[in-house]
Parts: sequence; C-alpha cells; structure tokens
Amino acid sequence: MKSVLSIALVACLMSTLPVYAQMGQTPPKSETAIAIEKALASPIRTAEERARDMPERKPVQTLEFFGLKPDMTVIEVMPGAGWYTKILGQVLAEKGTLHLAIGATRIAPRLKEWGLDKVQVVDGKFVTRPSGQRGIFDVETVEIPVKNADMVLTFRNVHNMTPGARGLLNKAIFDALKPGGVYGVVDHTRRHNEPTSPENWRRVDPVLIIKEALDAGFIFDGFSDLHYRPDDQLLYDSQRPSIGGYSDRFTLKFRKPAR
Repeated sequence: MKSVLSIALVACLMSTLPVYAQMGQTPPKSETAIAIEKALASPIRTAEERARDMPERKPVQTLEFFGLKPDMTVIEVMPGAGWYTKILGQVLAEKGTLHLAIGATRIAPRLKEWGLDKVQVVDGKFVTRPSGQRGIFDVETVEIPVKNADMVLTFRNVHNMTPGARGLLNKAIFDALKPGGVYGVVDHTRRHNEPTSPENWRRVDPVLIIKEALDAGFIFDGFSDLHYRPDDQLLYDSQRPSIGGYSDRFTLKFRKPAR
C-alpha cells in the first residue's frame, strides 16, 4: 500500500512540472528577454558597446533579475554615456516609459540621433559639492521629479558618492517609486569594512549599500551573483588591466514597501 501511495505521489508531483522540463527542452524566452535581445541587435549600438554584453554586463540576465517588463515606467539614474539607455529606451518604447534622471544632460542631445525620442530627460535637482576625496562627491540636494515609477536602476555610480550623498539619493529614489516598486543597483565590489584608498575608491562595500537602503525604508529583495568574478581579488582599482578586463560587481535588488 505504501509503495502504491509513493508512486501516486510522485506521479502527482511530476504532473505539476512544466512540460518543457519533463521533455528536457529549454523554457520559452520571456517577453522581456525577447525585447532586450532585439535592442542588443540594434544598429544604434557600437561595436565597443556590443563587446561588453557578454560575459561582462549580461544585460538580459541582469534586467530580468530586476524584473523589468516592457510596460513599466523606469528611471535610470546617472546614465553615463548611455550604454543601458540604448537598451532600456528600446525595450520600453512601445508600452512603457524611460526617464533619465541626474547627469543625463550629457547624452540628452544624442537621444534623437539614436531614435529614442520617447525617452524623457527629467534631470531634476542635484546640487553637488566637493568631498575632499578623489573621484567622490557630496551633495546638498537631490530631487527626482517623477512619481509612481515601477523601477529605478543605476549602474556603477554609487561608489562615486559619499554615504551622506547616497542617503539623499536613496530618499529621492524612494519617493519616486510607487509602493512595491523596485530599486536595482550594480557596482564594483569593495572588501567589507575596507577604508577608502587610491586603489579602491571606485569600489564600494555592498554591505554598506544594503544598510543605507534599509535605512531609507527599502526592503532587501535579493541579490544575484551574475557579476561575480572569482579572479578579481578586490585589491586594485576596478579599471586596472591586471584585474582581467572587468571587475567583480554586486547586483542588489530592493523594493519599496507595498504599504
């Protein structure tokens, strides 16, 4: 009797598995993955940008980890030269909205050239002041003039800010998100509790980033090892050739409480 029940239980469990798993097939790609891959193949991207897709930045896996959907309202904070902007702008073009906030004036004139006319530059208020440390700045005011966003993303930027500046940024991001909205952060990993030095100022302690986000009211919603680099010993500047081309990076996901 026991063996019959065991067989029945296994059969029930097997019946709940996806058909593709039972048949050894690859699961179908999500709408998000398809949209990202289409954006990656776009002619607006340079050869240099494409070269960083894999194995370095892994945009499909990274954006799927954060939960990106093509119908979302997304804010990219400090978009730099637009590496991710070119991807996000295309993924969100039809059903969603991409806002660029803080430091976006650098690429604003190129959006039309890239065919990203729907991307909205909402630079907001970001008043900086010197911190006395190389490559790191403090801020007096941070405002992001967007409300009820589904997601805020920033890539390799928070290491350039003092803890106080990150605190103001976190508050502005918290205020810009809708309840349940996601805040995604990727940056170069520093050893835990290691003081700032000429070799590590482009890196930041992920434990500190988690603490600061929790202090701002966020819920820690997970991390990914997508950008783990076992051969980066976290000893040198993230731009040194000796680290093998690209650094170890943490990938953290936070969420604004639903209530």
